[in-house]
Amino acid sequence: MAEPRWARVATLRTPEAFRLHLAASGIPLSFDESLAAPSDSPLGRPLEADGMRAGNRFCVLPMEGWDGTAEGHPTELTRRRWRNFGRSGAKLVWGGEAAAVRHDGRANPCQLVISPGTWESLARLRDDLVAAHDGSFGRGAAGDLVVGLQLTHSGRYARPNAWDRPEPQVAFAHPVLDRRFPGGVRVLGDEDLDRLAEDFVRAAVLARRAGFQFVDLKHCHGYLGHELLAAHERPGRYGGPLENRTRFLRTIVDGVRAEAPGLRVGVRVSAFDTVPFRKGESGQGEPEQVDEGYSSAFSLLRDERMDEALGESRELLRLLHGLGIRWVCVSAGSPYYNPHVQRPALFPPSDGYLPPEDPLAGVARQVRATALLKAGVPDVVLVGSAYSYLQEWLPHVGQRVVREGRADFVGLGRMVLSYPEMPADVLAGRPLARRRLCRTFSDCTTAPRMGLPSGCYPLDPFYGARPEAARLKEIKEALRA
Repeated sequence: MAEPRWARVATLRTPEAFRLHLAASGIPLSFDESLAAPSDSPLGRPLEADGMRAGNRFCVLPMEGWDGTAEGHPTELTRRRWRNFGRSGAKLVWGGEAAAVRHDGRANPCQLVISPGTWESLARLRDDLVAAHDGSFGRGAAGDLVVGLQLTHSGRYARPNAWDRPEPQVAFAHPVLDRRFPGGVRVLGDEDLDRLAEDFVRAAVLARRAGFQFVDLKHCHGYLGHELLAAHERPGRYGGPLENRTRFLRTIVDGVRAEAPGLRVGVRVSAFDTVPFRKGESGQGEPEQVDEGYSSAFSLLRDERMDEALGESRELLRLLHGLGIRWVCVSAGSPYYNPHVQRPALFPPSDGYLPPEDPLAGVARQVRATALLKAGVPDVVLVGSAYSYLQEWLPHVGQRVVREGRADFVGLGRMVLSYPEMPADVLAGRPLARRRLCRTFSDCTTAPRMGLPSGCYPLDPFYGARPEAARLKEIKEALRA
């Protein structure tokens, strides 16, 4: 695969260099040249809504660790990661990571599962995170720490029994993505979805028992909840008009309100999408050819007409507001079929493609989408995503976004794997540890897609010293050959 042709963020060492690059590239991304003093930082302000109070504006986004047991319990690798979440200094932990509500919905055979047999180990996992936070920032510091658990069924991307054996369960027949599953897909019937909604409610009851303050009902990244939002052509009670496409979500919310009173509900949603992309002959991503009437997406973005694309997402946010849901995490697209949209990176994972645009354009696109949604539903707390690619400039862009009210929280995913203390350093006014900044080498994605635990192998010495690091290197060399 050819070397990326876009400028590396690490070479943009001054505000002037960063600004000139953005201007020359036509990327509309504003930032503050200097960071505010800790006592005045917009990123250090608390926020309270719907009975939950987070002490600052940094959020740890949910990730899949690929390191649980066959039964869905956490391992020491999982506990280490969650302790790092606690040590990060972020006051909002959006789900920690995705936990499947039943075995067949696991994205990998090592994904966490929340069930009657595992909830107590997940409670201890949460306790580890809280203890690490108090240990780093003082006894009682966790009083304004908000920790939730993301509930999921992976749907099309379920691989519950072997990392190299897909077992897709889908919301509808997709004209492009179905071709990527030569073994075929299973379209879930209305009764299947009825039963699955009950599984989500049971999982939420267990999450409350485990001490989580909220559950995230995952509706992003091509997984089942997100695919249901795009089920325009599906017949029956779960397809067609938006009322039907949100029936699954609304049914779960009603059940959680009835069975787990006091437990808050959040939703992480892919607020816009594109047609699926594939790797072209040059190794760069290119869009699949689809019919002009392509409708297999939720809030489809065409020709960068973002305001138009967000029409369905605005309706969804108004619906969530009407359901009493005040916490929403905004993402976009999917790591499987348009990763440059969902997770901007200079270096793709082994099974990916080179970015067809400067990844900073992908960051700016998500920042703009979140700002447009925030302007339309100001009473909903919005967490923004796609910040990790900003690297040195992450706090500068994040401060500007929060200061101007274009999002309420700055969400961090991959960055917390390589440099978990970044929020604490920013809020204390300390210089960034540049050698620990995530440079989006994508090993944290390549490793699990090859059946290895997810971690930052290039920058975290703990993972670099593990035997899986040598195995990962061998796999990458073989793929390059």
